[in-house]
Amino acid sequence: MAEVGAAGGAEMEGDGGLTGLPEEVLEQIFCHPSLSYVDVVSICLSCKKLQEVCQGRSTVWKHKFRQRWPTLIKYYRTTETRNWWKEYRTRHSTGWQVRKMVDTFSKRFFTREVPVHGFKDVEALDGPFRFIEDELVSILNMDERKYLTWKYYARKILCFLRQQDIMETLKEFLSSPPEQQKLIEGVVLIDQYCNPLADTSLENVLLQLNSITEEVKKVLRLTKSSHPSITAERDGEVFIDDLELQQQVLDVMNCVLYKQLKFRGDEDDYYNPMNSYIHQVLRTKKGIPITLCVVYSTIGKNLGVRLEPVSFPSHFLLRWCQKVEGSTDILDYVYIDAFDNGKTCTAKECEHLIGHQVAANFYSSVTIKDVLFRMVTNLFHLGKREGNDQSYQLLRNALDLYLTLAPDDVEYLMLQGRLYFHLGINPEKVLDILQHIQAVDPLQHGVVGHLVQLTLRQIARKYETTKVQVKRHTDEKYRKIEFSVGLIMKHKRYGYDCVIYGWDPKCMMGLDWMRTMRVHNLPHGPDQPFYNVLVQDGSCRYAAQENLICNSSPMEIVHEEVGRYFSEFSGTHYVANEELQIQYPDDLVLTSQLVEKVSDHS
Repeated sequence: MAEVGAAGGAEMEGDGGLTGLPEEVLEQIFCHPSLSYVDVVSICLSCKKLQEVCQGRSTVWKHKFRQRWPTLIKYYRTTETRNWWKEYRTRHSTGWQVRKMVDTFSKRFFTREVPVHGFKDVEALDGPFRFIEDELVSILNMDERKYLTWKYYARKILCFLRQQDIMETLKEFLSSPPEQQKLIEGVVLIDQYCNPLADTSLENVLLQLNSITEEVKKVLRLTKSSHPSITAERDGEVFIDDLELQQQVLDVMNCVLYKQLKFRGDEDDYYNPMNSYIHQVLRTKKGIPITLCVVYSTIGKNLGVRLEPVSFPSHFLLRWCQKVEGSTDILDYVYIDAFDNGKTCTAKECEHLIGHQVAANFYSSVTIKDVLFRMVTNLFHLGKREGNDQSYQLLRNALDLYLTLAPDDVEYLMLQGRLYFHLGINPEKVLDILQHIQAVDPLQHGVVGHLVQLTLRQIARKYETTKVQVKRHTDEKYRKIEFSVGLIMKHKRYGYDCVIYGWDPKCMMGLDWMRTMRVHNLPHGPDQPFYNVLVQDGSCRYAAQENLICNSSPMEIVHEEVGRYFSEFSGTHYVANEELQIQYPDDLVLTSQLVEKVSDHS
């Protein structure tokens, strides 16, 4: 069809040419999926009339826009007038800029974590955020075994942009009057910030909660067809006064939630961070006390029952008033344990949950902000439980959220500064944090001054030009290296599957690490090749050559760092990206040869 543009205009202007057709028919032709945007542009250039049909009426380019980027149509009102030719060009140009920028990230940040200022290029892109986001998502949806390095950095950029957007929304939420805040909105924002790539929206969460509410109404209607929870239209702020009617709602709620839908407290995997995210709780029907209380109280409100959050020590609860609303007497309340099938307790019975007495103030209701504090603090402690990349990321997210709720908390500011320093990332951010601590609490001058000096040294080292160490198998000191980067391996002792992304001629770790890992107990000790590997369970390990064997049934390694080192998975091994090939120039060929050798012996 591109030949149309090259053909003489005279042929088109004849009675039998395209220009003789009605404009509506021409639009139908130009909107056909087989015509690319290049074809349509060529048509526009062929003659004035066809250009007017394509661009003047805008129908063609609106159709092409919808064909190429269908997920973006939701941002446009059906009744609005828009220059779709301009919109198409802007989206196309933005996509080209995004891909060009993503392509540079590996060259710039291969040897270190992407610093905060590394994302400034993204913010400077000329195009709407929705176009930038859509292009990054399209990169993530490319051939699943290829473009792994692009996907690795596209994911980082997308996380950064979405977290920035979510954080601004959270700040707006917290600055709004308390009476206008809704707990479920804050809970969803925490979930979104910690899971920026998950498809979680407030609308979808409310839809699921409303569906549960309707199920409760359906069951309630079978026995109490005139119950006010069924007949009245509620927005979650109009409550039933009669206690007996409220009890009927709670009884049916417990039946639907715990017996019919099988919601339950996750006693088997209590400390799994997924139990703290509302979208996961609704999906798996499992959670911890605080998230199950959020589900329970939201549905209760939808049905006209006021259930107040209680930040009880070690076990979040809800309370239900049995007397005059607003009573301060803890004996006037029944306490509901959403973690234990909606079981009701008296104030005295609540103490049995934790095994000791607590002060009366722990039975009081708390604000929405207090609930969010409790959720974020839970996430913070979960992040401290392990010392791996995932837990560090959770710790970073939790600290970001906590300091949004309490910007001047010196203890948590110091923790954030130390974490960033420990990870060796964003040292400029560390200086900003330390400066803020000094402004909030001048008494921290000594500690702050010491950390400032250490951070400045860290920054100086970061900007020192370090020559990439090139490792060739042909060099005498590397003669004992049997394997190469990109090979899928299996650990002989522990059985885990992994991929090699680096190697050393001998163990390069310190004596403390070698003692802990009992390296000297190995038959060949530390004076044998050691390999950096990405493990299927998400960890990064350092394995001795004698403990590794080529995997006879190679599979993809699901690890978030794979794209940092490899461009694609070939089906039998990983192909090193340009940056890793510079460091290990012989390994690409050797990996292919070793894979063939293993295949021949299989």
